[in-house]
Amino acid sequence: MNQTQTSASTPWSRIAQHPQYQELLRSKRAFILPASLFFVAYYFALPILVGWWPELMKKPVLGPINAAYLFALSEFFMAWAIAYVYVQKAGKWDEQARQILAKESSDSAHH
Repeated sequence: MNQTQTSASTPWSRIAQHPQYQELLRSKRAFILPASLFFVAYYFALPILVGWWPELMKKPVLGPINAAYLFALSEFFMAWAIAYVYVQKAGKWDEQARQILAKESSDSAHH
């Protein structure tokens, strides 16, 4: 069965009522919302810190590298870390979704 046939024959409104599906949505929301808010706050912290505390951000940390440059560099690592954690979690969410669809398919076959 191809993807088009699966989508056309899947009772999405019934799946949306499954407790497992609701838990999947809660799990996704519990990660995605805080991670997104953290990312935005971290990203905008640099211009805020440079604007309001320029002397702090000019302070040398490693030779000629100051706090502002180090913070800017850390944003790359932070984004990569969030992306890595997201990919790990997304794999589990995909597996949960496959289980929900498989259960629904087997339940539909019995009706």
